[in-house]
Amino acid sequence: MMRLKVYSTLFFLVFTLGLRAEEALNTISGLVVDGTTQQPISDAQIFVQEISGIYTTDSKGRFEINNLKDGFYTLTIFAFQYETLKERITIDTDVSLSFQLEQLVTELSEVVINQKKEEVFKLKRLNPVEGTAIYAGKKTEVVLLDNMIGNMAINNARQVYAQIAGLNIYESNDGGLQLSIGGRGLDPNRTSNFNTRQNGYDISADVLGYPESYYTPPVEGLEEIEVIRGAASLQYGTQFGGLINFKMKEPVKNKKVEGVTRNTVGSFGLFSTFNSLSGTVGKFGYYTYYNYKQGDGFRPNSEFDSHNYYGHIDYSPTEKTKISFEFTYLDYLAQQGGGLWDEKFQDDPKFSSRERNWFSVNWKLYSAKLEHKFSSKTDFSLTLFGLNAERNAVGFRGIPGEDGINRSPVQEPDWLNEDGEYEYPRDLIKGEFNNWGAEARLLTRYELAGKSSVFLIGSKYYQAKNKAIQGPGSYSKEADFDIDLLNSPNYPNQSNYEFPNLNVSVFGENILNITETLSITPGFRFEYIDTKSNGWYLRSIQNQDIGEKVFESESLPRSFVLFGLGISNQFSNSIELYANVSQNYRSVTFSDIRTTSPAFSVSENISDEKGISADIGLRGKYQDNISYELNGFVILYNDRIGIITTSQENRIQADGKSVVQLRTNIGDALITGAEFFADWNIGETIGLNNTKYRFSTFVNLAITGSEYINAIKGNESVEGKRVEFIPTVNLKTGLNGGYKNFKSSVQLTYLTEQFTDATNSPVLRSGDASSGLKGAIPSYYVMDLSLSYTYKFLKLESGVNNLTDNSYFTRRATGYPGPGIIPSDGRGYYLTLQAKF
Repeated sequence: MMRLKVYSTLFFLVFTLGLRAEEALNTISGLVVDGTTQQPISDAQIFVQEISGIYTTDSKGRFEINNLKDGFYTLTIFAFQYETLKERITIDTDVSLSFQLEQLVTELSEVVINQKKEEVFKLKRLNPVEGTAIYAGKKTEVVLLDNMIGNMAINNARQVYAQIAGLNIYESNDGGLQLSIGGRGLDPNRTSNFNTRQNGYDISADVLGYPESYYTPPVEGLEEIEVIRGAASLQYGTQFGGLINFKMKEPVKNKKVEGVTRNTVGSFGLFSTFNSLSGTVGKFGYYTYYNYKQGDGFRPNSEFDSHNYYGHIDYSPTEKTKISFEFTYLDYLAQQGGGLWDEKFQDDPKFSSRERNWFSVNWKLYSAKLEHKFSSKTDFSLTLFGLNAERNAVGFRGIPGEDGINRSPVQEPDWLNEDGEYEYPRDLIKGEFNNWGAEARLLTRYELAGKSSVFLIGSKYYQAKNKAIQGPGSYSKEADFDIDLLNSPNYPNQSNYEFPNLNVSVFGENILNITETLSITPGFRFEYIDTKSNGWYLRSIQNQDIGEKVFESESLPRSFVLFGLGISNQFSNSIELYANVSQNYRSVTFSDIRTTSPAFSVSENISDEKGISADIGLRGKYQDNISYELNGFVILYNDRIGIITTSQENRIQADGKSVVQLRTNIGDALITGAEFFADWNIGETIGLNNTKYRFSTFVNLAITGSEYINAIKGNESVEGKRVEFIPTVNLKTGLNGGYKNFKSSVQLTYLTEQFTDATNSPVLRSGDASSGLKGAIPSYYVMDLSLSYTYKFLKLESGVNNLTDNSYFTRRATGYPGPGIIPSDGRGYYLTLQAKF
């Protein structure tokens, strides 16, 4: 009955908005030229205020803006060394315009011009249609990075994603090599609940079989980050989180060569160098960078070393066709200081008793993309992509056959014997990922009942053949990733598997126009998934040192269809009401089941998760000075997987029955919340001279409630408990200011208490075997200060992260890099020098 009421409520929220389709869509095309010489101006930018869209002229000064409704539009045209031009037009059909820009009489520095540009292009949301994708009726947020002030050298996630509502972030002291974000009750671990893409293609290990993201592009090489939620599953997969798409910087249009070098030093031994080249030669464009990063980390035993390369080249044989190729390479090695128990964290958050834990990643991504415009109404894209990668983790996580993280005395780290030698081998987990895929999209505009509509159809083929090996590592403390069965023949945690997974999907959406202000966008996604496993694991036998090798060969084919609906009501050019509802699905993986851990066990009956999510929101602008968005959401999460404390047969431990941490399907969860974002240009409001002064503020607030409403038999104790990874209050706010070439930013992040397991366990005493693994993450706040100054082609950046030097943590790890509490960084400084030529 509860579930029926929830479903009814969700659909009622959506359908009470009414039905709609956009009025006939129009196109603005035109030319931007020099007012004196009449020569075309390339790389000029046209900002359409009412839709927050940015468009760029090509090498001949031409531009085209599609899918505009009838009405008023304010266009701002900006080009370097030219006066900014602002025009207001009315359209009810396709129009062609010509804009003449006058050269600046007063010579201004590049930064002053960039500040003018920033005031215009402050906040961007995706248009209803972009390229071969539909975003109508969805919650879309775009992080613009050109004018970001913050510690970009370490990909500081709480600064980069400060204006994305409701995100929960794991912070680890690894120099920003991995991104771990979640939201609305989703586990942040390696962003595994989002479909993560780079320039539109997948970059995670295995989208369905192992959807964790071990590679994150450096912020210094990104143009923007797209975060799409609410019915995003229809075009980008089945997951609850939605999509995160990293859009890399594009080739510079008006130069054959442009170079940028950025060099950063900072606290905890940080050194980073980022060097890029970009340009356009005839019909060819290119962009490439190399990023090297090293550091010692906030705690002992936390050093890291990283090499990252990216190369892009594109060729446009005609104005309607573009072909591009990309290659990405990442190789890094990181030492992991291990987790702490609560008592030790309170005493010394810098403490580390683990010196043998290491983690390495080698990632190679390939892609080729064809984009073709058949006509002014029909666009096509085909993307081929592949991954060849591996990740290795070796470390001491506890005594084999035991659980707990603090059994070894502090004076005997990693369990040394009387002779000072390591008493136990390390646990080694190796993963190899080889997959490839293809995604084709066709988008066309057509007339229906006298009104213009937009139809998208697409298909994706994805094939993976991955390997997972677990066994004894060496007894040394070096970064050795070889299996050592010779010295540990009876090591209990052993397995060797292949996972040949196949996924074929077909998806479609259609924007339908009902009235002049109301549109509906129904959609579907058909999925065929065949998850296979071939291999063996070692099953412990009670009171015996040698385990039993169990061979398995399994196949789990399934197919299903997901449906969704989006609605948008454009009350005016500056106010939009939207809503959407979508079914979701998350498959459980064989790799999750067959990787054993001393910290928890996995239920043999674990199964897929299903659910439904809905959004309703209001967004727009007020008097050109305030951008805002207010939305509410509901997620019904069925058969949610999590960790509970239970007493049952444990195939990992050798002592038969015991109280264990069990990863299993817990029950059905209901998550509801409200999110609010506002960005206020105070300087514009009070009439400051925007060529000299910059003053603005933002508030990003999410209030979320959650509850397990039904529990699977045996888990009744979780009913009524809060869902994991959900702080009730998640607040990020800040002030931005500047004078001429100087800019500054102060940001505050505040999260209330959140739990890490479904039973909402209290913090355990230090003598408990699971101390550090269970318990709440206490509320915390962090302040960051950032500064920037530009002189001609040079830019100097500096700042302080965790200004008040708070001791806090965002994660209780059950496996690597723990297990236990992973402390976040204390106060740290950085200094960056950039040169552009």
